[in-house]
Amino acid sequence: MGLVRLQPASIACFGQIPGTTPTIPGMFPNMFPLASGQFGALPVMPVQAMTQQATRHARRVYVGGLSPTANEQSVATFFSQVMSAIGGNTAGPGDAVVNVYINHEKKFAFVEMRSVEEASNAMALDGIIFEGAPVKVRRPSDYNPSLAATLGPSQPNPNLNLAAVGLTPGSAGGLEGPDRIFVGGLPYYFTEAQIRELLESFGPLRGFDLVKDRETGNSKGYAFCVYQDLSVTDIACAALNGIKMGDKTLTVRRANQGASQPKPEQENVLLHAQQQIALQRLMFQPGALATKVVCLTQVVNADELQDDEAYEDIVEDMRIEGGKFGNLVNVAIPRPKPNGEPTPGLGKVFLEYADVDGATKARTGLNGRKFDGNQVVAVFYPENKFSQGEYDG
Repeated sequence: MGLVRLQPASIACFGQIPGTTPTIPGMFPNMFPLASGQFGALPVMPVQAMTQQATRHARRVYVGGLSPTANEQSVATFFSQVMSAIGGNTAGPGDAVVNVYINHEKKFAFVEMRSVEEASNAMALDGIIFEGAPVKVRRPSDYNPSLAATLGPSQPNPNLNLAAVGLTPGSAGGLEGPDRIFVGGLPYYFTEAQIRELLESFGPLRGFDLVKDRETGNSKGYAFCVYQDLSVTDIACAALNGIKMGDKTLTVRRANQGASQPKPEQENVLLHAQQQIALQRLMFQPGALATKVVCLTQVVNADELQDDEAYEDIVEDMRIEGGKFGNLVNVAIPRPKPNGEPTPGLGKVFLEYADVDGATKARTGLNGRKFDGNQVVAVFYPENKFSQGEYDG
């Protein structure tokens, strides 16, 4: 049966005699009998419009955390494409999204789907990255669970291909909880090990997920992580957010909340962490390769290097420790100048190995180790600068 259309003086349907009361599917034909001519011709809402109105609460999803540049068209296009990619389109060919309303001031949208089942499938997209940041996908406040259950599935299809858009079933972005951190703006050439090493400057990770392209296996430029010690979450976000890495700028924040500032008692920890990151960025420059020289920081301080005997002990300790990883040929530890002039490389320890393999093992083995309460940062150092005695890199 086609759509019921209003006629100027009467209601006519295919296969129906004009002047008789039309039968609306799902309703008893004599529920509201009207005598001929009673009230004249009453306006009747088309069946499809009635169905859409009744099911709208179950066909809409709330999308929060939108970027300031988001608009109705970009949201509609994105969610239609994503729904198609995960196999969430169950109402036939075409776009799943039929309407979008955006509140630009509060940065959220209501996205209306074609069917109740497609809206339920869209709930699996919570945490998906839209325009560089994760968004929340929730039911709207007018959602009626008991009524919705009579209209269609209320849970996402368990067979959705969420991996196609970088998500995993049951957990947005692969990790759960309010302390989940979004790390965006990662250069594509960063390896998973490099990213983990950067993040672990603040402590061991409980979970880590670098989102990759399903077909190529290449990084998509963003990741999620959770620290074992949840108290460092805001410290890591504050220290890493906005840092330039190669040709990119990092965006680091809690995935499901706005940016949080570290508490006053965390400021010293934050300062130390920022110093570590500044040093560690040496190893993340485009084209940076392993060398025969490893530079250590957070190992010695200027006061320890003043005394000749203490200095020799430190050099010997470094020689023994460094020799555990390979053929160590040289140890250089810049000392303070007697006249008080600045000393390039003061506070650093340089270990030169006979080959890159030994240096690589040393950097891996020493980086992150505790030394007198400090966490050692180990990075490769340019061989040409070291050979020329340039320690200020």
